[in-house]
Amino acid sequence: MLDRFDRLLLNLLQRDSGRTAESLASEIALSPSAIARRLRRLRANGTIARTTANLAPRIIKDRLRAVVTIQLDDHGALERILALKKQLTETPAVQYFYETAGSLDFVIVFDCANMGEFNDLVFAMIMGNPIVHRHECLFVLHELKAEPFIDMMAEDRG
Repeated sequence: MLDRFDRLLLNLLQRDSGRTAESLASEIALSPSAIARRLRRLRANGTIARTTANLAPRIIKDRLRAVVTIQLDDHGALERILALKKQLTETPAVQYFYETAGSLDFVIVFDCANMGEFNDLVFAMIMGNPIVHRHECLFVLHELKAEPFIDMMAEDRG
């Protein structure tokens, strides 16, 4: 069970996971050692799944990013669906991969060095795949917001 201090700590870390326990203690009424213990516990129990670094826009500005939607042909072909899921999940260029309800079955976000890399991946995994009924590619022109955040303190506000 997460207490108020854990939830506040998680909110702060989602904004900047590189902060030190001393820095976090300036905003949370706990000692740096208490914060360090909480961080170890939250990592050990899987509440914090991993820590990542977001690269500066100047580093990623020339990369090709695309959102690809997939509609499957045969929802009963579980073996082929599982094979496609595994292939997409294991592909480093796939940054996000969602299984969805509604008219689309998958939504995938690709990040590739260039169009050639993207085309090779799409041709290999999607276009020639008999389980794929239809796919659509949407190319990212500008990233307007990239800020995954879950407000852990929302329940305290009612």
